[in-house]
Amino acid sequence: MSAQSSQFQQLEKLGEGTYATVYKGRNRATGTLVALKEINLDSEEGTPSTAIREISLMKDLKHPNIINLYDVIHTENKLTLVFEYLDRDLKKYMDIHGNNGALEPAVVKSFMYQLLKGIDFCHQNRVLHRDLKPQNLLTNSKGELKIGDFGLARAFGIPVNTFSSEVVTLWYRAPDVLMGSRNYSTSIDMWSAGCILAEMFIGRPLFPGSSNEDQLMKIFKVMGTPNERTWPGVSRLPNYRPNFDVYIPQDLRSIIPNIDPLALNLLNGLLQMKPENRISASQALQHPWFQEYNLQGVPQQQPDLQHQQQQQQTYPQHPQQQQQQYF
Repeated sequence: MSAQSSQFQQLEKLGEGTYATVYKGRNRATGTLVALKEINLDSEEGTPSTAIREISLMKDLKHPNIINLYDVIHTENKLTLVFEYLDRDLKKYMDIHGNNGALEPAVVKSFMYQLLKGIDFCHQNRVLHRDLKPQNLLTNSKGELKIGDFGLARAFGIPVNTFSSEVVTLWYRAPDVLMGSRNYSTSIDMWSAGCILAEMFIGRPLFPGSSNEDQLMKIFKVMGTPNERTWPGVSRLPNYRPNFDVYIPQDLRSIIPNIDPLALNLLNGLLQMKPENRISASQALQHPWFQEYNLQGVPQQQPDLQHQQQQQQTYPQHPQQQQQQYF
């Protein structure tokens, strides 16, 4: 790659992960702000596989809703990934601009549409992100949202690969993965997207579990405990137990009272317990909730709220009964 480390001035630290530290930086030649992800290299271990995977995937993922990898600087003891810089992540945005974290419905719709566009591009290019959460979604003052941190991402092919079940931050991890499934595909990201959609509406995580077991129980209390009738084959998953506490599904409106019927219908399509039943990103983008974006072709940061409210009144109040009509 062309850049040298001296080309970038390191500013303040933005965050620290398992294998990398991220700094705000500036290109000395152009003045452009960048994000510098620095990975210290072990002389014996070499370059971490996560870094190799992230670089190899991201050089092919060029999309307005995916963070842009500008360059890679390789020195003897350090690897620096140079990314475009965005002001803050979605979690910080919610903390600053939300009402107790909850965002305005028009902003939720704009961010969700952009998230789904990014996910759809990943999936069309046969890449699973496997760690979608508000901290890995970046925003700027223009109202743009971009997917970042592809450290856990994997390319997938046909037939279905057998992947690790130790992926996705716990609160956003799908029930099939929590129960030990290793034969997952794009549905793993769609569950995470549903959790993020709910969180933008309520201002807090929907399923904030403290352990694998606790996470499953928090999901079951809301979505209902699965069985062979509701989810054929679930009892064959490694972490399934026949003596799970039995819960019946709740109406998500009781948890998210401010969600409109169309958004609720989309959420129900994403948060399906059985992975095969979850809608795809491309299906989600065609959902009636995004009608104004699909008519205009591009999302607006602040859609016409008056038009949105009028539109909501024309739809039924029980979207679960209308599921087949939409998908």
